[in-house]
Amino acid sequence: MLLVTGAAGFIGSNLVRFLNRARRDDLILVDDLTDGRKCANLSGLSFADYLDRDELLAGIDRLPALTGILHQGACVDTTAGDGRAVMRDNYTFSKTLLELARRQRCPFIYASSAAVYGDGAAGFREETACERARTPYAFSKWAFDQFVRRQGGNAGVPVVGLRYFNVYGPGEGHKGRMASVAWHCFVAIREGRAPRLFAGSEGFVRDFISVDDVAAVNLHFLAESAAGRDRSGIYNVGTGVPRSFADMGRIASEVSGGPPPEVIPFPDDLRGQYQAYTCADLTRLRASGWTGRFGTLEEGLASYWRAIHGEQALAPRPAAPQG
Repeated sequence: MLLVTGAAGFIGSNLVRFLNRARRDDLILVDDLTDGRKCANLSGLSFADYLDRDELLAGIDRLPALTGILHQGACVDTTAGDGRAVMRDNYTFSKTLLELARRQRCPFIYASSAAVYGDGAAGFREETACERARTPYAFSKWAFDQFVRRQGGNAGVPVVGLRYFNVYGPGEGHKGRMASVAWHCFVAIREGRAPRLFAGSEGFVRDFISVDDVAAVNLHFLAESAAGRDRSGIYNVGTGVPRSFADMGRIASEVSGGPPPEVIPFPDDLRGQYQAYTCADLTRLRASGWTGRFGTLEEGLASYWRAIHGEQALAPRPAAPQG
């Protein structure tokens, strides 16, 4: 059995979809469905059991044998101000699941975040010298990365942290304001409105990555562990090719046939919390054996638009060596 937390969320539900494509349905899904909109993300997918997070914690010693834990569950509001609540959800719960992986003797693959790099002024390498967490969300992710690092080789099982950069794709609608710019653009276009971009969007440059590629990287590390190759470590998960928000808005309009974006004032509550530039250093990820091709922003947004319209999204791209 595989345990997938945050399974009804954006990345978690896409992981389940990819596992189903790989003929895996021996899955125990874990989430908090207080926000019932997330149920739609699991509709049509195959799994063995579903547990609320509280049910998991209450019965953690009675779980069947696990072959892996894919931990995606977290408070993902990057602007959340309640540090205690964020630490409880993102740090303490993660420590509990890591201990479960140790007892079960199974690999533990978890979601970290590129938010740990802060404004990115020190670079985007998986090194403490580059890490400048500025928000409770970023600090909670960084704190767990530090906890994992302190374990060194003493965890006894493969432990892989994946620092996601700016992920977009199907299944993120329930996130509302925290959903990607692509989602906001496509919602506007479907409603017959011009998508809106913040003033200065041509100067905000991010490493946007399709959720399909994120899921593929997770499955890569799961397969490496199944093959007996311990790839423990913390890895960036981005394309290494940054693009501007203006590019994203323009491409969203092009692939959908919608009107071009219009510009709106930058919100005051996001000042100082908005990364102006991100770009994943993929040196460690490539060294881990990942040779897959990351899709371009044009490819990813075209696939996303088709998925929104109920058409089948692109099949996972075959692995191809990268220069």
